[in-house]
Amino acid sequence: MKPHVVCIPYPAQGHIAPVLRFAKILHSRGFFVTFVNTEFNHNRLVRARGPESVAGLEGFQFRTIPDGLPPSDKDATQDIPQLCDSLTRNGLAPFLALVDDLNGSPGCPAVSCIVSDGAMSFTLDAAERLGVPEVVFFTTSACGFLGYCNYAELVARGLFPMKEEQLSNGFLDEELDWVEGMKNIRLRDFPSFVRTTDAKDIMVNYNILQTKNAIRAKAVVLNTFDDLERDVLDAINAKFECVSTIGPLQLLEKEVEAAEVRAIGSSLWKEDDGSIAWLDGRAPSSVLYVNFGSITVLSPEQMAEFAWGLANSGQSFLWIIRPDLVSGENAVVPEGYVEEVAGRGKMVGWCAQERVLAHPAVGGFLTHCGWNSTLEGLSEGVPMICWPFFAEQQTNCRYACTDWEVGLEIEGEVTREKVAELVKVLMEGEKGKEMRKKALEWKRKAHAAADVGGSSYRNLDFLINQILLKN
Repeated sequence: MKPHVVCIPYPAQGHIAPVLRFAKILHSRGFFVTFVNTEFNHNRLVRARGPESVAGLEGFQFRTIPDGLPPSDKDATQDIPQLCDSLTRNGLAPFLALVDDLNGSPGCPAVSCIVSDGAMSFTLDAAERLGVPEVVFFTTSACGFLGYCNYAELVARGLFPMKEEQLSNGFLDEELDWVEGMKNIRLRDFPSFVRTTDAKDIMVNYNILQTKNAIRAKAVVLNTFDDLERDVLDAINAKFECVSTIGPLQLLEKEVEAAEVRAIGSSLWKEDDGSIAWLDGRAPSSVLYVNFGSITVLSPEQMAEFAWGLANSGQSFLWIIRPDLVSGENAVVPEGYVEEVAGRGKMVGWCAQERVLAHPAVGGFLTHCGWNSTLEGLSEGVPMICWPFFAEQQTNCRYACTDWEVGLEIEGEVTREKVAELVKVLMEGEKGKEMRKKALEWKRKAHAAADVGGSSYRNLDFLINQILLKN
């Protein structure tokens, strides 16, 4: 019988995508795969991609568990703190029931290992009861993960919870000299959940729990590559027995030969196919790609500032405006805006981001610094303008702008003047040219890591043969 891996992501777009990539790679290496979404996201996937998208294939099937929240048919990301709280309390029982059902299903191999999102660590209880190995896959950057690993130390040193005045008096800009692997790191650069006066904050305590539980896993898996985050990875390796870097996963995914498996998608929004055709008519490196990811929410005022900043830059741009991008209302551009940017600005609801970033017409990326977006941009040699929204996006921004030298940050309140100026610098300035050269160096290193014999390729082999198949 084939080895049977159960893969379960945290139920948000930015987590589902990399875990699904890993699942497809494991299927190509001979595993029977059960991919577990929440019922809410399963329904969104069906609406976005059609019922055939979750029908399953030979040796690859989809299953669901409830998330414990009230039913909803919205096409929007759920409230993250509520979701974390609910999964902690309600996740284990339905997951155990699902695994029991799989083990009793005729024609389905017994579950032999689990790949769990690091933010779903209740699954470790199931793995221990079943006596099967589990690896926890943190879909963050290594620097973001190390930030979360230091949350408990922030508490121990009295730096959390913060006092009200510390949120605005420069306290966040103080450098911390005790964080192993992160030189000159500031509190501002830590994952942003710590910026609160509430000692019982759900997200801070949830992340302390997840990183603590990770010690129980057979391995901690990260979607990064060794050359990119070497100092950070040295510090993480000192905390965990086995750390496996297997990124960029979108490059390793290219070893998946079966077209029907490659075609399995994870997008929870319907993708607009017109983006690529529009880019085909543009000059090389002439278009700024703008996408704030799946969770970022703008105020109507921020939406207007970004809109007019892009217009006033004089550059061509492709802007992804998902339906729930603006808080409290449907995402709308200012009156007269479409006419103002006609011929050089295209706006769509969602797109196949990898294909867009790989397109020769794309010369820059205005991003929220989510890890999937950051790594995909690096892998295609695209420099960035960074506007982090929350979580470890602040950490990714800091590394992109300083250590990796591929980013320019929009600091403070967003204004149309800042946006227009940075877009010009990125797309046609000398600084932009230097950043593009640096981004292309990272592209070469990313591809080398994912190629046969590269560090991530070797780590993937080890993870499969020495951990997931050891039972």
